[in-house]
Amino acid sequence: MSSVQSAATGEELAAFEQVYRDTRQALLAYLHRRAPADAADLLAEVYLVAWRRRDVLPAGEQQRLWLYGIARRLLAEHHRTRADHASLDTVGEAVLTPWREGRDGETPRAAAVRQVLAELNDTDRELLTLTTWEHLSTTDAAHVVGITAGSARVRLHRARRKLREHPSLRTLLDEPSPHLA
Repeated sequence: MSSVQSAATGEELAAFEQVYRDTRQALLAYLHRRAPADAADLLAEVYLVAWRRRDVLPAGEQQRLWLYGIARRLLAEHHRTRADHASLDTVGEAVLTPWREGRDGETPRAAAVRQVLAELNDTDRELLTLTTWEHLSTTDAAHVVGITAGSARVRLHRARRKLREHPSLRTLLDEPSPHLA
């Protein structure tokens, strides 16, 4: 038995394993969308932090949100470290890198969405992606980013309006879909 396992009770270990089983796929998807090459390593780090802080692990649905918060902070640190190693001028550039870099085989629609997301501020982008891609409620997304639900609703409304009005997306939305032709 490893030292990590011996320090925990069997009940504690079983409860943590259940948290892992319940949340790993959603967290991996979240991390993969933001740092594809390092998603698995970041996921392992999320659970390492969670294990070390298991004494403050919330109960119920709050566990998932707490883990998203850990993942968000680890991603920010990951991008800052990446910026330091790449000698970028600002930390902001590092945070935007996943939104600015093209992907192999990326469709014009995906490139336009990525471009528009890069133009949003960090909080608005995170709220939008948490509610759209991760299917979190506005209240849950607000909890993850550390703002009130009311502020999140206002910020999401404004961000969605920016998206609707953005010329790159308007052009794409006006084009007929190749799937419908």
